[in-house]
Amino acid sequence: MKLREGSKAFFVASTGQHVGKTTTCLGLFSGLKKRLHSVGYMKPVGQESVESEDGFLVDKDVLLFKEHFHLKSADEDMSPILLPPGFTRNYLDGKVSDQEIRGAITKAYEAIVSDHKITLIEGTGHVSVGSIVNLNNAQVAALLKIPVILITTGGLGSAFDDLARNKAVCEKHGVPVKGVILNRVYPEKREMIIRYMSKALERWDIPLVGCIPYDPFLSNPSLKDFEDLFDTVLLTGDAHRMRHFRQTRLIATSIENYKDKIYPHQLIITPANREDVVLATLEKQLECDLKGGMILTGDDPPRAEIIERLEDADIPMLFAQVHSHTAMTMIASFTAKLCKEDVAKVKEAIDVVETHLNFDLLSTM
Repeated sequence: MKLREGSKAFFVASTGQHVGKTTTCLGLFSGLKKRLHSVGYMKPVGQESVESEDGFLVDKDVLLFKEHFHLKSADEDMSPILLPPGFTRNYLDGKVSDQEIRGAITKAYEAIVSDHKITLIEGTGHVSVGSIVNLNNAQVAALLKIPVILITTGGLGSAFDDLARNKAVCEKHGVPVKGVILNRVYPEKREMIIRYMSKALERWDIPLVGCIPYDPFLSNPSLKDFEDLFDTVLLTGDAHRMRHFRQTRLIATSIENYKDKIYPHQLIITPANREDVVLATLEKQLECDLKGGMILTGDDPPRAEIIERLEDADIPMLFAQVHSHTAMTMIASFTAKLCKEDVAKVKEAIDVVETHLNFDLLSTM
C-alpha cells in the first residue's frame, strides 16, 4: 500500500462523536492484516485510559486492539500521550511542553512503523479535538507527515457538510485527505448513497473507499454498559454481564397485562418494589430460559430474598437508584462503546466493516 512517498501509515479520523471510528478501525485493521500480515496500530492521543496487563496506562481502544489482535508493540508506543483530567490546565500553565508531547508521539510512531509494513493510526474524535493543547488530529497527522481517511455517518447533505468542515481543518495544517468511509448507512439507501456521494467527492478528487450498512446490534448495549451508565454492578447473574437484548420494556402496567407479554431476550425495567413483576418473571423462567435481564429502580434496593431468588434462577439484575422513567431516558440517550470483553460485538463489527471496504482501492492510494 503506497500512501505517500516514504510513508508507511495512514491516520483515521472521524467527523464527529459517536460516528463509529473504532468500529471502522477494527474492520480496517483486520482486512489489512489478512493482506499484509504485518500491521501496526497506535492511538497517539487518548482520553479514556485503562491499565494494561503490564501495568501501563493506555487508551481503552489500544487495549482492545492489543488483546483482540494479539499485538506485540510496547504499550507506551501504541498509546504515547493520554489527556487525563487537569492535562489542559497543566499545558496552559506551561507545565507540559509542545516539545515533550511531540517528541513522545514521534518516538512512538517511529518505533511502530519500523516493525510493520503498514500502521493504522486512530485519531481521537473529530479532526479538531485536542486543539486547545495543539494536539488535534490534523496537527498529529501533520507532525507524522501522513494522510488522513475521514469517517462520517451515512447520508448525503449533512454527511458532506461534516466532511467539508473537517477537510478544511486538515488542509489548514497541510494534511491530505486520501479517502472517505461512510458508516451506519441504512441498507435500503446504500446503493443510492454510494452513487451520489461518489459524485460529490469527485470535486475533491477523493474516493469513497467504504459504505458500511447500519447494524443495530453494534448499537445494542450489554449489561456491562448499563453497569457503567448507572454506576453500579450486577447483583445477580454475573456470568451474563455481556448479554444483549432484543427489546427494553418499562413495566408500569398491571401484572395481568405483563404476564401476557413476557418474552425471551427482554430487558425489564421496573421499580424494585414491584415484586409481583419479579415473581411473574421468575415463574416464566421456570418454563424456559428467557435469556433476559432486569433493572430494578427506585430509592431502596430489592429485598435480600428477591435478590437470592433471581440469583438462583440465573436472571441477571442490577439496581439503579433512579426512577424508572429516568432510567429509560438515560438509556434512550446512551451510546454504547465497544469494549474488549464484548467479544460478540467486536466480531460483528469486524465482519460488517471488513466486507464493505474496498481494500483494492485503498492499496492504490
